[in-house]
Amino acid sequence: MTSTKETAFDPTTTVLLAERVGTYLAPSEEGKGIRVGIACGRFNGGVTTRLLDAALEALLERGVDRKDITLGWAPGAFEIPLLAKAMIDSGRVDVVLTLGAVIRGDTGHYDVVAGECARGVQDVQLSTGTPVIFGVLTVNTVDQALERSMPDHTNKGRETALTALEMANIIKRGPLGA
Repeated sequence: MTSTKETAFDPTTTVLLAERVGTYLAPSEEGKGIRVGIACGRFNGGVTTRLLDAALEALLERGVDRKDITLGWAPGAFEIPLLAKAMIDSGRVDVVLTLGAVIRGDTGHYDVVAGECARGVQDVQLSTGTPVIFGVLTVNTVDQALERSMPDHTNKGRETALTALEMANIIKRGPLGA
């Protein structure tokens, strides 16, 4: 389910909200100086590559230097959290995007892989204090995966990249990181 007009955040309210608090952490998708790790899953790699293409395009559009992007491939979604942690432990990244696709099959394997990948990503970001953005598709069908990885503005890889920049800016550059 996506946001509707009634539930979507209205960015024009930010000015009013900022005036009502002492410290306001404004969202920013500025990429200059942000070091980005991208942990991808090879399983369902055709979908992952579509997500990655859109993520890289968004990062470069926002000013991330290609030299500040580290890309790694894990065998599948289950292993992505460990790769994300290794990237953080290297000290070379300010934020990690996780990209992959878990597509429901005929067994319960989907529930284990999707759930543990999400839990692992959350555990890594909470234990390290570094944003790790969940861009792993968890879908019922191949068609749903392809729809969410279309080469346009609706691509979830693009959305993941922009979310990563917002979080990196809040943590690294905002008053909490200063």
